[in-house]
Amino acid sequence: MTAPSAGSDIQIKSYKHDGHLHRVWESTIVLKGTEQVIIGANDKTLVVESDGRTWITREPAICYFHAKHWFNVIGMLRNDGIHYYCNISSPFVFEENSIKYIDYDLDLKVYPDMTYDLLDEDEYQIHRDKMNYPGVLDRILYNNIADLQRWVQQRKGPFSPGFVDQWYERFLTYRF
Repeated sequence: MTAPSAGSDIQIKSYKHDGHLHRVWESTIVLKGTEQVIIGANDKTLVVESDGRTWITREPAICYFHAKHWFNVIGMLRNDGIHYYCNISSPFVFEENSIKYIDYDLDLKVYPDMTYDLLDEDEYQIHRDKMNYPGVLDRILYNNIADLQRWVQQRKGPFSPGFVDQWYERFLTYRF
């Protein structure tokens, strides 16, 4: 797998387990790109849903993807602090100038005080049954949720103090 270079503009594409395209973020600036980790940033970027609907993100976001973890983390800079939206997903691949991953519906929403909620378990159950997820996948995903919760509690990786702010400062050097 090749890695994108810092400063390049890429897309983020999420898919569903059955292979259909779920959502595309049209423009993300790469801040760090290796075969293992990609850190990117976007602000007011166009998002296209699978049904053709579009919307624009409201605030700057720092995106963290790891090739060995079954989740990705989006840190959104809001007036009341950093909010994190963590997608439980396959590890990413980078190809065709895009970060690609399978979104497994489950999400961990982390608030500025580092409390969190697990979201969309009902949606996950529906898709698990509809798309016949293998039992081993269920175990992998829930193990990764536990890992992600530990990261939040230990302030590890993208949850460490200053992580989002540091990468946002780097993003600003590319924008102006």
